[in-house]
Amino acid sequence: MRIRLPRRNGRRVDVPGERAIMPFVMRRRTDSEVYFEQHIDIAAAQDWIRRWNAAGGPQLSLFVLVLHQVAQLLHDRPRLNRFIARRRYYDRDGIYLSFGAKKAMTDDAPLEMLKRRFEPNEPLATTIRSLEAAVTEARVGHGADVDKEVDLFLTLPTPLLDVAISMSHWLAERGLLPGALSRSDPLYASAVVSNLGSLKTDAAFHHLYQHGDCPLFLVVGQVRPTPVAVAGTVQVRQMLTLRWTFDERIADGLYAARSAELLRSWLEDPFHRLGSPEEAVRHWRGATSAVAEA
Repeated sequence: MRIRLPRRNGRRVDVPGERAIMPFVMRRRTDSEVYFEQHIDIAAAQDWIRRWNAAGGPQLSLFVLVLHQVAQLLHDRPRLNRFIARRRYYDRDGIYLSFGAKKAMTDDAPLEMLKRRFEPNEPLATTIRSLEAAVTEARVGHGADVDKEVDLFLTLPTPLLDVAISMSHWLAERGLLPGALSRSDPLYASAVVSNLGSLKTDAAFHHLYQHGDCPLFLVVGQVRPTPVAVAGTVQVRQMLTLRWTFDERIADGLYAARSAELLRSWLEDPFHRLGSPEEAVRHWRGATSAVAEA
């Protein structure tokens, strides 16, 4: 009898045969990359953000709204939150998103990679406050845990470093890698979300990494006024480009495309999903006051 050893970061799941065979045909994430582009009319989201900030909510940016909605998308569409190890499928134990924060907007400033768990139906204000704290700590602190681990590995002579990295991959494939090494590693995550818009540049398609177990990469570009056809006329709309790269083995194309379209609908009509921003801020203030009084 074959024993399935439990993994600390996921639960083994069975999938249909046509999907189960795919990791044997395409053994690496870098063999299985699919690219998908979206152009999103972001005017309503910008209005929602403006009204949220004017109502006195924690300062909200477009990228944080996108990050929050991507996390909720992965809760609603759980097949995108799977990963493959030793050619078997696993449901990840939670939603973990990784993203970068520059210490300063200069060419030579280091980039800190952060990783955070997002809970189901997590309030937007909770996300904002937590990310503010994480980014502030990264910019004024002494480096993330993953950077310290990298520095430690780099003290090894090159042959030993090669062996150590190979050993870490071998252990990770079998679910035996110590949690201290994977917990803060941004590539052991549900998705990496990169904000190139903050650098005033367009989104790019990003490759996946064989290191780690992350099957999804999303790059957020800058908002640009763009001519679009609306009801037979050409109008200039504020458009946001999203470029996705995902491991096609984890979910079929229809499921992935519908997931991306669901995110588009949320961002193009945040009032439908999130309600009135003024009411959301009032609810947050009420909850904050109740906690303070308790």
